[in-house]
Amino acid sequence: MIRPRSPQEIADADALSRLVAAYSRAVDRRDLAMLRALYLPEGTDAHGRAFTGSADDYVTYVETALKAYSATAHYVMQTAFEIDGDTAQGEVHKLNYHRTHGPDAHHVVTGSRSLDHYARRGGAWFFRSRHVVIDWVDRRGVNAADWNDPAATSERGCAGRDDPSYRVVPAFAQALAAQWNERMDNEGL
Repeated sequence: MIRPRSPQEIADADALSRLVAAYSRAVDRRDLAMLRALYLPEGTDAHGRAFTGSADDYVTYVETALKAYSATAHYVMQTAFEIDGDTAQGEVHKLNYHRTHGPDAHHVVTGSRSLDHYARRGGAWFFRSRHVVIDWVDRRGVNAADWNDPAATSERGCAGRDDPSYRVVPAFAQALAAQWNERMDNEGL
């Protein structure tokens, strides 16, 4: 049985959905300051054999790990949150794309779930801990001709501030940056 949510639970679920979406944006745009601001100071992350540790160390790990890829895209597919006052737990289903570098580049696509614990501090939600579970992996060679397909004629996205989002929807990018800068100022990070 699924019961209806209260207006506060709906607002909290929306904030948590925006938190997990901001995580994907921070990773894909390589915005490490934003990524760090999403976690509590005592936050932790577990990415299987690759990494388990503090949020600070996780951001350092992500910076290094992303150097292996010319592009990434992390898509949030569905979310489920259980909210209990100022804490919550959630399961976030994700489709994750990674493209390696070079002439022998590969597409690496994974289906994963983040099993999260969240906490509200100062009226805002943060990751207390994330635990990633991989459900499947698909690795294939890149075909350079793929970029010539009519489905691929849109402007290309990229990591960092050269991504079109900073130019095309600057209010969106600036609003996110302002939120995370405010959090970092309030937390003394």
